Amino acid sequence: MNSSNRHVAPTHHWQSQGQALSLQVAGDWRGAAGGSLGAPPADAKGGTVTVDGKALTAWDAGLTAALREQLAPLSRLGLKMQLDGLPEDVRAVLTLALPVAGEAAPAIEATPPWLARIGQSVLAARTDTVKTAAFFGEVVLAFGRLLRGKSGMRYGDLLRQIDQTGPLSIPIVSLTCFLIGLMLAYMGGAQLDKLGAQAYIADIVTVGMVRELAGLMTGMILTGRVGAAFAAQLATMKAGEEIDALRALGVDPMDHLVMPRLLALVMVAPLVMTYAALVGVLAGGIPATMVYAVPWSEYLHKSVDALTWTHIWIGLFKGTLYAALLALAGCREGLHAGRNAQAVGEATTTAVVKGLVWIITAACLTTVVFQSLDL
Repeated sequence: MNSSNRHVAPTHHWQSQGQALSLQVAGDWRGAAGGSLGAPPADAKGGTVTVDGKALTAWDAGLTAALREQLAPLSRLGLKMQLDGLPEDVRAVLTLALPVAGEAAPAIEATPPWLARIGQSVLAARTDTVKTAAFFGEVVLAFGRLLRGKSGMRYGDLLRQIDQTGPLSIPIVSLTCFLIGLMLAYMGGAQLDKLGAQAYIADIVTVGMVRELAGLMTGMILTGRVGAAFAAQLATMKAGEEIDALRALGVDPMDHLVMPRLLALVMVAPLVMTYAALVGVLAGGIPATMVYAVPWSEYLHKSVDALTWTHIWIGLFKGTLYAALLALAGCREGLHAGRNAQAVGEATTTAVVKGLVWIITAACLTTVVFQSLDL
């Protein structure tokens, strides 16, 4: 490869004289210049092709590839190649790469459309996984800076996010967990009533809400409400080039945008989940007392007896894990969104779907692990 720093515009010229065809290339043919090499005359049928590159000032592999693309059809037609005027490295590669005279072009088997779609999906999933892993790594580094006191996170942003993610989520969490507790008690009581064991309704509702359902339902609700909001906010900032402006000012978006949202959800999740579990347990007392004739005092007593520290810390751990996952899903999609209105909508939808998938996957894995440990 020529290392000259002088830049001369790339030029080429095809010339046909009887049975002889010549190509002259000159100037700087580095980078994308190879794409400008034109095709030979359409009436070239026999004779020789002479390529003159004595006037080249700089070149790279792109010139070799472009020459091969234009000369290969001529070689198959039987034209003899004269490449002595080219640089040695280009001539050596072309000598090996050009097909033998008369050799047919290799047949390319058409790929079935369904197989092409599968390949595209696999490639897209691989790219998305790599980006997600890189994002998780950036989050870990940002958290490390926070612990060392070198983070650019503003605590005013953290307090604002706590207010947005915590208190404003209480109404929808209350309604959803109230109905879940009501349904769990009614359906569980229907089965226990066949055995005359209505008193154990409290055990089913309390353990189910505290250990599994309160955290799971809270995570799903916050995914639709908070995770989608995170994605939409950051994607809008990306489309408006606000994130680029932060980087230009030396502000790390991970510290300034992601960490306040992530920490806010992790901090409020145990409180919201505890409230959700309490609402669900109390809601379960309504069918227990009104439908299955379990005294209210007995229901409350059985609920307290059913609680153990193991159930409590497992429920809090799961709720906090779900909150962290949905925050990461929302921020990841927002930061990697496109730069138009459609991309904002796509990022929001993807954040909700991805957050739900991550939460359900985490719920299954943690349940299997804790049950295997007899916890």
